Amino acid sequence: MRAAIIHFPGTNREKDAIAALKQVSGKEPLLVWHKESELPEVDLILLPGGYAFGDYLRPGAMAAQSPVMSEIKRQAARGVAIIGICNGFQVLTEAGLLPGALLRNAGLRFICRDVTLQVETSNSIFTRSYQRGQLLRMPIAHQDGNYFADEATLDRLEGEERIAFRYVAAPGEPEESGNPNGSLHGIAGILSENRRVLGMMPHPEDAIDPLQGSTEGRGLFESMVKALA
Repeated sequence: MRAAIIHFPGTNREKDAIAALKQVSGKEPLLVWHKESELPEVDLILLPGGYAFGDYLRPGAMAAQSPVMSEIKRQAARGVAIIGICNGFQVLTEAGLLPGALLRNAGLRFICRDVTLQVETSNSIFTRSYQRGQLLRMPIAHQDGNYFADEATLDRLEGEERIAFRYVAAPGEPEESGNPNGSLHGIAGILSENRRVLGMMPHPEDAIDPLQGSTEGRGLFESMVKALA
């Protein structure tokens, strides 16, 4: 599997993503600067977390206008797998590759902690190593992770099984602790119509090694490597 990681000014999780992909796939991914207008032939494009362009205007809004995004849209139309994590998810919604928007957290504060996720579908190249209903522990680190969409879009996401991950309370925790940012329907990650594009706010790249406190993000990378090898 050949992967490319897109680097915008302000990106700060590209090294984490490189380490995760290299550890699971055994191959060094390409690091591509946002001003590039073409990409080499790759199987996966990853947009990492951070603060692209300082999150001016709206998180992801300026990055969505970068030259490389026209090429990413072309690659998406060809069916190339694309994943956006945290700020990368925001970029994908701003670019129109995923529906909805990421708003300011309900508490109006930056949140950095572990959360519990429920896998809502195993029917994707990103989640096939998990079981539907499986609980995962991963970290979040964001200020604008509150997923919003109109009712018609939410109904479509639910009906087409395109919600990949949902925030839930861990066993023994109060129910209100399960949604850290106010996301509608507890949405933590969604899929595109063709199920080849995933956007998610939690950081699976920071949950693949025991030293990170969790290895439950590893399944996502293993799913991609197996599907795209």
